[in-house]
Amino acid sequence: MRQRRWLRFEATLIAFATSVLRSIVLAHSASDAYLTLMVENPAAHDGVARTVVHGQWDIALRDLDFVLKLDDDGDGRIVWGELRRHQTAVADYAYANVLFTGDGAACRIEPIRQAVDYHADGAYAALFFDIVCSGATKHLALDYRLFFKVDPSHRGILVLRSGDKVATAVLAPANANIGLDL
Repeated sequence: MRQRRWLRFEATLIAFATSVLRSIVLAHSASDAYLTLMVENPAAHDGVARTVVHGQWDIALRDLDFVLKLDDDGDGRIVWGELRRHQTAVADYAYANVLFTGDGAACRIEPIRQAVDYHADGAYAALFFDIVCSGATKHLALDYRLFFKVDPSHRGILVLRSGDKVATAVLAPANANIGLDL
């Protein structure tokens, strides 16, 4: 009888410890986003010289949910319908936290579409957009601030492709402003 109670106590203790550890691990998942930029050859569009950089920005849904409350029914899952209802809020929040300048002049961000992408650690909102700079831009400056106000451990992983050249950077509060040669 005593051994049976002890086994029940051990099982309860193990279950409790497992749930606490699981909560700690989930609560401390790394906050990250992946920003991929691909430079289009400078050309004249409609008779006006400009530089276009195509972008895909994958932002973890769990991070967006923390800030924007995407999980409408509170079931712990974000389904496509919930994300679709919040697309404007996702775009507004994301694009308000990134700024591009080309050779010192402000560039425009032109959103194209949103989708869902999957990484090893879960689902991500994938924002597709173009960065449009006037003239044949040679230097692009990036000011990245996504989630830094709410989570200073957030990191943005940047990949820039320009022709056969590839450049990478890790964006963090101490490395939020970087210059990129196109």
